[in-house]
Amino acid sequence: MYCDESIVMLSVYAKYVKTMSDKNKTIHEFDFSLICEYFSNVERQGPGSPEATIKALDFIDNLTPQSRIADLGCGTGGQTMTLAQNAPGQVTGLDLFSDFISIFNRNAHALGLSDRVKGIAGSMDHLPFEKESLDLIWSEGAIYNIGFERGLKEWRDYLKTGGYIAVSESSWFTPQPPDEIYDFWMAHYPEIDTIPNKVAQIQNAGYIPVATFILPENCWTEHYFTPCCKTHEAFLKKHAGSKTAEELIAGQLHEMELYHKYKEFYGYVFYIGKKV
Repeated sequence: MYCDESIVMLSVYAKYVKTMSDKNKTIHEFDFSLICEYFSNVERQGPGSPEATIKALDFIDNLTPQSRIADLGCGTGGQTMTLAQNAPGQVTGLDLFSDFISIFNRNAHALGLSDRVKGIAGSMDHLPFEKESLDLIWSEGAIYNIGFERGLKEWRDYLKTGGYIAVSESSWFTPQPPDEIYDFWMAHYPEIDTIPNKVAQIQNAGYIPVATFILPENCWTEHYFTPCCKTHEAFLKKHAGSKTAEELIAGQLHEMELYHKYKEFYGYVFYIGKKV
């Protein structure tokens, strides 16, 4: 586990690991190796789909084989491989956890992409890239780790003028969500906001807002919740008696329950901006 002096940066999946207890344990209280093991068993560590990745990519112009792309909070690279298969350029995936990066690089090799796709372990708040060297920064469901506004502002320095940022971010679909789901998100990610407010933050950070779209329901169900559920029985059997494992699965199930109950009020939104 990579630790920064100021913050333990969490990977793409962190907000999905909750507990149903009144204490609302944070990710820091869980066994990181156990969490990595759980999320290593699924292709995606958060909501998304190949179709959503490709749709977001369609709004980005002027990529060439010489373009440099970074996927921040890449996890095991489910979305990164789709990105690389549908866009030219050199792609670097960055994630906090080396176990994920090992799987990422194996996947790139298996797909014949290792000549231009590489995963490295590192922190979002200390990017290992030169300033103004990237043509595209990608981050699906992971910018919340550093904070949406902070990520937009700090990552901008690494983009060339005219370069793009494309991130998916949890957002309210209404300014007045029900109390239960509002309280849940305030406890875990108080920076969640409405789509117009997020677009304004993009513009204020020095980008032209290019496009936004809501990820469809199947990004949560078919591509995330269902694959996770298929691993639960074996995971709990392997770690029988582990309270951490039980809490992790309970948290996942609670997240699913809340989504199905309140999905018309919130979800993930893709935001694409262009540096000016």
